Amino acid sequence: MPVPRSLSEQRRQIEEVLATVEDPEIPQLSIVDLGIVRELRFEEDGTPVVVLTPTYTGCPASRVIELSVRAALDRAGFAHARIETRLSPPWTTDWISPQGRRKLREAGIAPPVPGSARRALFADDPEVPCPRCGSHDTERLAEFGSTACKALWRCRACREPFEYFKCL
Repeated sequence: MPVPRSLSEQRRQIEEVLATVEDPEIPQLSIVDLGIVRELRFEEDGTPVVVLTPTYTGCPASRVIELSVRAALDRAGFAHARIETRLSPPWTTDWISPQGRRKLREAGIAPPVPGSARRALFADDPEVPCPRCGSHDTERLAEFGSTACKALWRCRACREPFEYFKCL
């Protein structure tokens, strides 16, 4: 018979498990790095509840993420955990962690400019630094990159193309 785990021990273990679940579109980042995990709470009966907020309502990766979380929790002995989806407040790129922003840069993807999500729809392009050389002399080439959440940019200084994780 397994030894009962305290809620704090369960929380730590579940947080560790969630940090291993990769985003299917940007596998360099975990769903924790992206801020998709909005909450981890315990019901009165001790049932863990993981709350996820998709990056946008129609994100094709949402179901894959939920299934990946379910599989990871099951493997770690948390088959009784519940997973909920919360759409409000909507996810914003401001929720990407500092570690997630660093990982994006290391992968050659420019992270979203902090705070620009609030003005993304009606503003000019932000000043996006090149993830390779750091130059701010960059330009947008195309609104969409390899996924709907990224745009294609180019650095005028080093001449390298790169993707920019768009503000949503």
